Amino acid sequence: MTQTALAGDEITAAYVSRIEDGQRRPEFGLLGRLAQRMGVSLEYLVAEGPSAERLALELSIDHAELELVGGNAQEALKAIEALLPGLGRGGDADALRRRCAMLRAGALEATGDLNGAIVALEDLRSTPDASAEWLRALIALSRCYKETGELDRAIAVGEDAAESIAVLGLEGLTESIQLSVTVAGAYMRRGDLDQAMRMCLRAIERADQTGSPVAKASAYWNASLVESRKGASQIALDLAQKALQQFEIGEDARNLARLRGHVADMQLQMDPPDASGAIRTLELAARDLEWSAASPADRASQLQTRARAHLLLGEHESARADIRASLEIVPADAYSEHAYGLAVLGEIEMHAGNNAAAREALMGAVRMLTAVGADREVAQLWFELATHLRNVGELEAALDAFERAAASTGLRAASPQESYAID
Repeated sequence: MTQTALAGDEITAAYVSRIEDGQRRPEFGLLGRLAQRMGVSLEYLVAEGPSAERLALELSIDHAELELVGGNAQEALKAIEALLPGLGRGGDADALRRRCAMLRAGALEATGDLNGAIVALEDLRSTPDASAEWLRALIALSRCYKETGELDRAIAVGEDAAESIAVLGLEGLTESIQLSVTVAGAYMRRGDLDQAMRMCLRAIERADQTGSPVAKASAYWNASLVESRKGASQIALDLAQKALQQFEIGEDARNLARLRGHVADMQLQMDPPDASGAIRTLELAARDLEWSAASPADRASQLQTRARAHLLLGEHESARADIRASLEIVPADAYSEHAYGLAVLGEIEMHAGNNAAAREALMGAVRMLTAVGADREVAQLWFELATHLRNVGELEAALDAFERAAASTGLRAASPQESYAID
């Protein structure tokens, strides 16, 4: 942790530095809160040093964390689940147990087990403490709910925690700002673009005050996504480039890769599209993904964007290979991602002149998307599916998809009474 992150809102980074140098002796209550933020007990800070057993456990946990960060989520999960039964209760053991629980949740998410990750993260959510680790659990929980399409729950994670965050003095931490940005992403996906943008702008202000590049990058990134949804492609690309500048000076390989994927998507939306530039951007993203705790959904998204770029270049075989690879790794319960991949496959086959294969893929997307709830993103996918279905002659299915697109945005047929209502 940086000195600024440890200091939070109640003391300065300079005061933390003086404590470290032995020039200041913090009062008991403050020392306890600093211990919580670092994920250790008060006894751990004031004791002579950790025991050999504690050091061995920490080393094992460090190895598991390296496996996860290095992209070996299954190995990390095995290592953590082997450690958990041997951990005690109380004192330093509680801090180690929470750290292991957080790593286990991250490994479950990275292997595509979103429901398992949500259960683990809900347990961590239920015991708030004044630590950045608790905030990271909230961020991951909101993100997992968003990936499963449970947008109201994703929003509630941040809103329900707001009071605890204020009481615990965590508002000045980078993770607190990132949580608000994650919630803004859920608002955006639900179609409330104005609220999402307001949250992003507030996050940018707070990030400027704290000087946190990661928080600033997260806020710029989500503001870029909002502008993209509004159709302002150039503004979206400019904001994404600002986010990249901040992330590139940090060490968050996963989010850097995801952001590069967003930039590539922006490049494909430009007029005219820059498909070759998007592929170059995705090559950089693939390098970052290789050395990160990226989830299957992250990797599938990159492949889907690259498939679209190859399609724009007329490289049908490469596009087909990428989209099929994405469908093999996307989590089983990520229905909208499956549907999107099948829709892209249908478009590829249609452009390649294989109408029968195109129909099969598009109808598969219809069946998959039927299991998904209604939000703005789903509406857009229904609309694109309807257009492709119409192009391959599936007029009845196209009409149904157009109606589902309208329903997903909240539109519905008025009753006769509503049609003739008098204001």
